Amino acid sequence: MPTAPQQRAEFMEPPSMSRTIAASGVKSVSTENGWPSSQWWRAFRSAELDAIIGKSLLGNQGLRKAADTLKDAEAAVDIAGSRLTPYVEADLSYKQYRYAEHGVAAGLNPLQGGKQKSAAFLNPISAKWELDFWGKNRALLDAAIGDALAQAGELEQTRLLLTTSVARAYLRGYILAEQLKLAKELTGLRRELRQLAETRYQTGIEILDIVQLARSNEEAAVRREAALTAAIEIQENALARLMGEGPDVARGLFARRKSVAPAQPALPSKLPIELLAHRPDLMAALRRAEAWAERIHAAKAMFLPSIDLSVSAGLEASVTSTQFAKLGGYLFNPGAMVYSVTPGLHLPIFQGGKLTGNLESQRADYDQAVDAYNETLLTAAQQVADALATLKRARAEHESQGRFIRARRAEVELARIRLGGGLQDRREFIQQHADMLDAVFIQRGIEGDRLIATVDLFQALGGGYDAGPQAHEPRPAPETDPITPVVDVVQSLGGG
Repeated sequence: MPTAPQQRAEFMEPPSMSRTIAASGVKSVSTENGWPSSQWWRAFRSAELDAIIGKSLLGNQGLRKAADTLKDAEAAVDIAGSRLTPYVEADLSYKQYRYAEHGVAAGLNPLQGGKQKSAAFLNPISAKWELDFWGKNRALLDAAIGDALAQAGELEQTRLLLTTSVARAYLRGYILAEQLKLAKELTGLRRELRQLAETRYQTGIEILDIVQLARSNEEAAVRREAALTAAIEIQENALARLMGEGPDVARGLFARRKSVAPAQPALPSKLPIELLAHRPDLMAALRRAEAWAERIHAAKAMFLPSIDLSVSAGLEASVTSTQFAKLGGYLFNPGAMVYSVTPGLHLPIFQGGKLTGNLESQRADYDQAVDAYNETLLTAAQQVADALATLKRARAEHESQGRFIRARRAEVELARIRLGGGLQDRREFIQQHADMLDAVFIQRGIEGDRLIATVDLFQALGGGYDAGPQAHEPRPAPETDPITPVVDVVQSLGGG
């Protein structure tokens, strides 16, 4: 059953984000300076991260695959564009044949029965052209162009996902390496506490329960150190794969001394409105919807008559096999010229529902594409909101943990003074030092959350992409083309 034009899916407007942005605490700046740059990862001021991303952009297999898919889509544009031009061919053929003694030719002319003949055909021009009165072929070309543009957006989205994945893996590895340094120091302190407890137990001034607790704490520290080492190797493996290399290329990457500066992203002042121009996945979704809108037009044009024109001109000659030497002279002779001009009119009257089914299929695909665009738009807004919320939480926790660490360090310094004056037991001092390092360990994890949230925000803002359409550009309206009323009449009469 054909669907009505008003049943088509509709594009959503950019969702409101003013309250979310205001609550985030991240400042807004002018549109020109608010969106990330094309090399947004340089904001972390890490030469090593820059080099790894550079290698990934050259060697990543997923990115190469997306680029190959784009080439395929661009080739499809050339194929679709060929329908708008005449097909021109040249033919040269030779034919050797024998008439049956009692065949059709012999029945018409008994003298031809049993004869062998040679024939040559030369057609330097043979052309066929479909006159695109209703814009069907033009619509198919525009659909192919839309697919190519969508695939270009998919390529940019793949590049964005690659660079953000590399940044996340690198920053996680960096934070884990920082935590591993603390974990090793904590393991040393737990070992020293265990040794002190065992010494005191052997001298009879400590109970066995305290010794067992010290041993348990040391083993927990050793296990944490091993877990961090394994987690670092996992990030190294991930980076190697993203660079298109084997695991060995990144082995020991985080063992070297390095530093990462926390980036301070800002928000563009026209954030929700201009997301379309800066999100490659959103642009790709829109282009796909535009392509399906063009296919709806092409499907409607198939209900209407089409006209094509065939033109051929050439030379033809035929001789008996005993006169083969004369074939060339006969062929290249003005009297051998033949030509034909064949206009054709094709009117689909009844197709058993094939044309209607095809049209409804294109309409359904268009509705799915519009719904996919709307879902991508909402996802984009959610990703921005989630990144802002995580960034706000990480900043608040980092500041709070910083104040807690400063208080712990002051306590450790006072304990150090008391230990030097013989007013405090060494075990208490080591325990306070370990507690302070545990607090620093937690702060490193919070710092990692803040760095990852920053990468999430860069990704949510499009990662420097700015080649998408503007928000004010018109959206597809496939049911408003001039041939729609005619198609509706044809369908109402049972055509298609």
